[in-house]
Amino acid sequence: MTKRIVVDPVTRIEGHLRVEAEIENGKIKDAYSSGTMVRLLEEILKGRDPRDAWAFVGRVCGVCTSTHSLTSVRCVEDALGIVVPPNAELVRNLMFCALYMHDHVVHFYHLHAMDWVDVVNALKADPKKTSELAQSISNWPKSSVGYFTDIQNRIKKFVESGQLGIFANGYWGHPAYKLPAEVNLIGLAHYLEALDWQKEIVKVQTIFGGKNPHPNYLVGGMACAIATDDVSGINAERLAYVHHLLKQGKDFIEQVYIPDLMAIASFYKDWGGIGGGLGNFMAYGDLSANGSKDPATFLFPSGVILNKDLSKVHEVDVRKNDEIQEFITNSWYDYEGGKDKGLHPWEGESKINYTGPKPPFEQLDVSQAYSFLKTPRWKGHAMEVGPLARVLIGYAKGVPAFKEVVDAALSQLQVPATALFSTLGRTAARGLECKLVAIWALDFYDQLIDNIKKGDTRMANTDKFDPSTWPAEAKGVGTGEAPRGALAHYINIKDGKIANYQLVVPTTWNASPRDGKGQRSAYEAALLDTPVHDPNLPLEIIRTIHSFDPCLACSVHIYDEHGNHVSRVSVLGE
Repeated sequence: MTKRIVVDPVTRIEGHLRVEAEIENGKIKDAYSSGTMVRLLEEILKGRDPRDAWAFVGRVCGVCTSTHSLTSVRCVEDALGIVVPPNAELVRNLMFCALYMHDHVVHFYHLHAMDWVDVVNALKADPKKTSELAQSISNWPKSSVGYFTDIQNRIKKFVESGQLGIFANGYWGHPAYKLPAEVNLIGLAHYLEALDWQKEIVKVQTIFGGKNPHPNYLVGGMACAIATDDVSGINAERLAYVHHLLKQGKDFIEQVYIPDLMAIASFYKDWGGIGGGLGNFMAYGDLSANGSKDPATFLFPSGVILNKDLSKVHEVDVRKNDEIQEFITNSWYDYEGGKDKGLHPWEGESKINYTGPKPPFEQLDVSQAYSFLKTPRWKGHAMEVGPLARVLIGYAKGVPAFKEVVDAALSQLQVPATALFSTLGRTAARGLECKLVAIWALDFYDQLIDNIKKGDTRMANTDKFDPSTWPAEAKGVGTGEAPRGALAHYINIKDGKIANYQLVVPTTWNASPRDGKGQRSAYEAALLDTPVHDPNLPLEIIRTIHSFDPCLACSVHIYDEHGNHVSRVSVLGE
């Protein structure tokens, strides 16, 4: 008998995501992903000053804070031929790295770890054994018997009161949980520690960008001024504090995040064969190693992998009309030339035509358009973007940093490279790249300090800031690697104003509906064959969805095979 599970909403960057999955014989046989909210920032930007676009698009997301603003200034600079001073690129890189460190740690502990860690089971742990285990995998100082006893007692009070607080919405006791009680207690303790740590690393954004979330950016550089002896500028004290925050972050990632990731993964090796999905991966590349914009220096290399073939990495060119196209066959939009064609973003259109049922509705009519997300394709191929794509491309290209961390992880877990193509691999890749970013951040800091010592304090290039110097028409593209994957902003400028602006964001690649050929996108493909022990407690579905890093989790609505409401299940993070 086939059952249909409806996950709605799952809050994402663009708004709300709805996932419907059909279960047969305990596994998902088909799935549909639908974006159920539209914001149309593209239309809001028309007619505005291109130099202001970053402030609007930065509000796309407050979790991956700054990444859209950074990509926006890049697209304007590309259109106008503006070269950014090396110091500005280095500061942008430092903010980028701080964002990754924050975003990945928050995802692992607060948005995903509880899919694997049973909080209530931690009450059964022996604090002495927990302490011994913690000390065997890490040098992190908070690992005494007394420390874990205190954590356990705090949770015990919640349980006895009948109110689990932030841990109230979970599937505790679900048979899919496999961790020993002591590992559960370690994960729980570090969940709480990560809550304290995450509020520190974001201060890097505030120091250079003035605030967080949504720090300030500037077309042509950065709005902050280096003035080592001036209390109002980026002075020696603030630079030293940035170094402290970065070092603190690196220690937390290496001594807490990575050991926990590897410990938990060792009990879920079977998930190395679940959730692989498309097998096609794409990254635009990012993070110049030397303060330039030269893609050859990117620490995150660009490329495309098809059909899980790591022996060949294809080049990607976001400017070519026949490479990046967005389709609307199954989207609630119209194109002037009809729904069957694909448009390159420079020719992109955002004309809504909602043809779906009136909300709330029981289930999607997937025989017609069923999403507000467009369907992007690379040379006609559906692609997965994100940490797994970045790590696989770096690994396939033989980049030493990626080879080292990936091979070490595979060896420690004693699994083959094919295990990377999975829900587990996607989760592990996020941690591995976070480890690299923490190292790179300190390198960028050293480069910035070296430039300052040599007397270079330039932070902005304003040569082309005057619109009277611009051409009558110009177009540009800014690319980047947001924490959740390949991101591109396309701009058309006419007479000094924005004539067209299109965002092709990671969630569009991963969560979009089928294209005209019936090809599933990453979410839909990854859910296939995912086991589901109990449709009323769909923990396994949440695991695979969360491995892509959804920003928040909301309510899961359960319907039987006849569309009748069974129950509403609250999910962690609500």
